[in-house]
Amino acid sequence: MYDILLTAMIIVGALIIIAVMMQPSKQQDALSALSGGGGGDLFATQKARGFVAVMQRITTVLAAIWFILGLALVYLSSH
Repeated sequence: MYDILLTAMIIVGALIIIAVMMQPSKQQDALSALSGGGGGDLFATQKARGFVAVMQRITTVLAAIWFILGLALVYLSSH
């Protein structure tokens, strides 16, 4: 059981890396927020839509699964 969970955790970890790398860059937003011209909309919130929203949700779900697998592995290794 421990080996199956460890393998699943490694696979989910690789999927998290892929999901994070597929997310679009927000570098331009960060640069405009730090420069003088973008200070007004620094705290303006925009809801993610389309591909960005899907990738954020996938990343969140994979991170939750990875965390739960980690807790299960700690539990199994202590018993």
